[in-house]
Amino acid sequence: MYVSVKGGERAIRNAHGWLAEERRGDRNVTELSLAQIREQLTLAVNRVMAEGSLYDPDLAALAIKQARGDLIEAIFLIRAYRTTLPRFGYSEPLDTARMTCDRRISATFKDLPGGQILGPTFDYTHRLLDFKLAAEGDAPQAHSQPATQGEVPHVTEFLNNEGLIEETARTGKAPPDLTREPLEMPAERALRLQALTRADEGFTLGLAYSTQRGYARNHAFVGELRIGMVAIEMEIPELGFAIEIGDMTVTECETVNQFKGSKTEPPQFTRGYGLVFGQTERKAIAMALVDRALRWEELGEDYVGAPAQDAEFVLSHADNIQATGFLEHIKLPHYVDFQSELELVRKLRRTVQAAQSQEAAE
Repeated sequence: MYVSVKGGERAIRNAHGWLAEERRGDRNVTELSLAQIREQLTLAVNRVMAEGSLYDPDLAALAIKQARGDLIEAIFLIRAYRTTLPRFGYSEPLDTARMTCDRRISATFKDLPGGQILGPTFDYTHRLLDFKLAAEGDAPQAHSQPATQGEVPHVTEFLNNEGLIEETARTGKAPPDLTREPLEMPAERALRLQALTRADEGFTLGLAYSTQRGYARNHAFVGELRIGMVAIEMEIPELGFAIEIGDMTVTECETVNQFKGSKTEPPQFTRGYGLVFGQTERKAIAMALVDRALRWEELGEDYVGAPAQDAEFVLSHADNIQATGFLEHIKLPHYVDFQSELELVRKLRRTVQAAQSQEAAE
């Protein structure tokens, strides 16, 4: 006979205490500070901010520490905290052409105004373990490139000047807010982009990879990838104009995609777009590829049944917090449900056995 496990509040308190002990680890080792996480695990911090929809490196570092490095759990903590914050209003659209770029590369144009800036990247490393880091010594001071200053036009504008790439559609209406309203289908592009920004990086990467392997007939070039600081502006009703209230680091990717044309559009290049908090270029590129795959209908292309083309499939399964909640709820007590299933299976077995006995007797 299956019975419920007993324990209650005391067991839960003890479990929390054990968790805190495991989180701290060996007390002979110096405790990890939030400043260390924020400054030295920046890519993890950036992912938590991006998928948690809250730009605050200090809070992201705290969440990572509390979650013992489990980034999805940290994202959950950030999202939960975000719901408690007051909403004062909306900022103006970011003007990424005025970004102070730490990194700016293009796979389509070698020579471009402002130049290519390699910036901090793993792209040219050998992916070999650096055992010097195990000595816990500071790395030698590098000679970093100066960030760009002033307006840096987007590479795709060069194609736009010749009419070789689709115009960016602007509806003029305020986009829906996914953090305040539930996702509904069909979802317009602005809503899809919000969902992809918050989507799990691994899931988005897998979908993007599938498009490159032919599951969406979607061959892309990175028109431009840029990482840097952008100003945040907000209109103040009492003033009647927008003022700068801060800045933040973002990663922006625009892909240039082949397009043979349709009944209403001539052959031209089309766009995929990704914009994510922090230095998160793998996510931004993947987001741009999936964004372009999801645009098949509005561009008049054929639906070939690729997973990345199915907006309902992509958007309904991309959020790692929703996925985690649904996945992990099955480890919680389901004693009553299981008892009913158990009785059903026993009843079915008795019925089958009775039928078999009847057949044997005949």
